Amino acid sequence: MIAQRTAHYQYDLDVLRTLACFLVVWQHVTECYYILPDFNISNNSDTSIIGWINSLTPIEVPLFVMISGYFLLPMNTDIVQFFKRRIMRVIYPFIVWCIVYALYYVFKNGDSWQDFFVNILHIPVNFGTEVGHLWFIYMILGLYMLTPIISPWLEQSSKKQIQGYLCLWGLTNCLPYIHLFFPAVLGECFWNPSPMLYYFTGFAGYYVLGFYIRRYGALSLQKSILLIIIGYLFTAFFYQYRLGVATNVSELELGWRFCAINISVMALGVFSLVKNINWKEKGAIPKFIADISSKSYAVYFIHLMIILLLQPVMNTSAFPVYIKIPLITISCFLTSYLIISVLYLIPGLKKWIG
Repeated sequence: MIAQRTAHYQYDLDVLRTLACFLVVWQHVTECYYILPDFNISNNSDTSIIGWINSLTPIEVPLFVMISGYFLLPMNTDIVQFFKRRIMRVIYPFIVWCIVYALYYVFKNGDSWQDFFVNILHIPVNFGTEVGHLWFIYMILGLYMLTPIISPWLEQSSKKQIQGYLCLWGLTNCLPYIHLFFPAVLGECFWNPSPMLYYFTGFAGYYVLGFYIRRYGALSLQKSILLIIIGYLFTAFFYQYRLGVATNVSELELGWRFCAINISVMALGVFSLVKNINWKEKGAIPKFIADISSKSYAVYFIHLMIILLLQPVMNTSAFPVYIKIPLITISCFLTSYLIISVLYLIPGLKKWIG
């Protein structure tokens, strides 16, 4: 989403970025069908269906991070230029959209102007308004700060060394499930915030995985499809199981965590599958996909506002949930893209909105 095209343009990365952005919208559209306003589980006939139609969406953030690793690792410029180019490009739109959402809540939800200014001043601490998708920006900034540190290691490491790191990272992605049986493992305790595998956890693994695919290639078509099927089936069935035992949304979404092994498996499968397809780069559709990709950062920011405006209107239809969700998602996604396309026509605005 944030990493841009290089001189060695690859259309398949545009496909992946557009897909990831679409899945973000899909995920946020589905939330009102299984999450109540008080963040408890909405246990109705739709809640079970959500598990089948939403279990692919958690790969969206891993795909974004893998794309960034594919393009940015190892760092091939000096630190000052890297931070100036990358971090500033992320921060300017982030601050603008924090202000926009704070204003939105003043006029839409009745927040006071005191709330507005408190939200703005809160940005250095955490995202200003209670808009959940803005967490992503802090995470990606952290990866950018990590880039100069891991780049020398990646340049010198062998294939087996990187595979070793990725295997340990994959093991940490099993911890959400291990914790169901053993609440504390490998030195975990309240006085130790960094147990044995702590330094192998998190989104840095996806970042390195993107680099690994660029250097050594994607998985074969057959392996890619197999990973997608295995990952999806585990995710969907585990959701159905959790639906019977979970007492809150966090417990229900255990299998949808971005750094869970089943999500890692699916993300690798989808990334490799797209890399295996011989895409046509000429024509109206490829041009359209590439244009969405170039605007995906801004679309990411605005889409939740569009969902909040359109979903209450479109949700009144008599269609079943498995029809409503795709219709609302496509409508919100395209509306977000069209609004950003119009805003891009204003000279100088692109820098400030993404």
